[in-house]
Amino acid sequence: MVHFPVNHPARPIYRALAGLVGLYILVFGVWGVAQTWGDPLFERDGHWVLGLRTNLAFALASVVFGIVLIIGASRRGNLGHYMNLTAGIVFLVTSILMMSVLQTEANFLNFSMSTVVVSMIFGLILLGTGLYGKVGTDEHAEELRTHRNHPVHESHLRRS
Repeated sequence: MVHFPVNHPARPIYRALAGLVGLYILVFGVWGVAQTWGDPLFERDGHWVLGLRTNLAFALASVVFGIVLIIGASRRGNLGHYMNLTAGIVFLVTSILMMSVLQTEANFLNFSMSTVVVSMIFGLILLGTGLYGKVGTDEHAEELRTHRNHPVHESHLRRS
């Protein structure tokens, strides 16, 4: 069974970090749409925005994903926790897939190695924020904390 920390005291900092990642992606997407508007959707031209290469399709996807991440960061409940975990895994898997198609015709979203590196960093940040963003009742948090600090009781150590 997975044991995520519940009601971690640094939760607001982690939510802010996830929000900053979402804000960067949103700004990147909006700026990318402004730069590539009028181009074909999957153009493989050399448009660069905030240090990352983009095209209209990637910029539009970034706008949507940035909004989703900001919504997830603004939620105080477990919705943000699950959204950040999922987004972190998606970013990590996508970065590996990006790297595998960099020099091929399958690179229809116009990725570059800098996009791969940024996606991996964002994936790790979002995964970390998701791991520490779980919310529960105070009783549940105290029960998990007690179990974590004293996992084996003396009654379990005695053999019959």
